[in-house]
Amino acid sequence: MANHKSARKRIRRNEARAVINGARTSRIRTFIKKIEVAIASGDVKAAEEAFKVAQPEMQRGVVKGIMKKNTVARRLSRLSARIKSLKTA
Repeated sequence: MANHKSARKRIRRNEARAVINGARTSRIRTFIKKIEVAIASGDVKAAEEAFKVAQPEMQRGVVKGIMKKNTVARRLSRLSARIKSLKTA
């Protein structure tokens, strides 16, 4: 257990941030699942709408330090490619 006042404060702050970061991560996952469901159902319009809503949320996760930049870029690219393949199919 921490003995310094600043270390105790840091522990409290870390716990608070963990709750906030967990909520943000969960929110991003939910947006991704909405895209996945739309893709699975074959609804191009719904998939595109869900993608447009999810994209800024995922980018915000990068800014807030929850996800790495390349991870988000990779996921967005793959989701976009899957939506694009629905259009051609």
